[in-house]
Amino acid sequence: MSQLLLFNKPYGVLSQFTDEAGHPGLGHYLDQPGFYPAGRLDRDSEGLLVLTNDGALQHRISHPKKKMAKTYWVQVEGIAGPAAIKQLAQGVTLKDGLTRPAVVTTMEEPANLWQREPPIRQRKNKSTSWLTITIKEGKNRQVRRMTAAVGMPTLRLVRASIGPWSLQTLQPGEWLELDI
Repeated sequence: MSQLLLFNKPYGVLSQFTDEAGHPGLGHYLDQPGFYPAGRLDRDSEGLLVLTNDGALQHRISHPKKKMAKTYWVQVEGIAGPAAIKQLAQGVTLKDGLTRPAVVTTMEEPANLWQREPPIRQRKNKSTSWLTITIKEGKNRQVRRMTAAVGMPTLRLVRASIGPWSLQTLQPGEWLELDI
């Protein structure tokens, strides 16, 4: 039987089981032999990481050609105006090409969002805003590069969902096992 683990990856944790360069890996939180991440989430990002014990399912979830939607809550520096949102939604030109269209909306800070350790840097004279960004591709650090390209650097990035799976009420370091 195929199984999934929905894991809320904390900030600073690597999307691999081994530690590297002083950063903890998934092994600090999960002791589930035979499970492997379906995709990655960089060390500076938080939120949903899906792991599975089924290689074919891992491929379906993580392969870019499958175009599985991934939704992120993104705190950016500056106020997200209509022009920036339209540009993000239509696609942004990055060094490795034009991004596919995305679904982008403004949002309030998520009510169920945990405090990040360490907290993000705060500037007295700089406003921040929150966006929901849904993409169907996965270029390296894509969301961060997209927001930077429109003049709004990402301060905090939380993956809220992958396809039909979401964080639900999982707190950082917690996981939920599902039979598929």
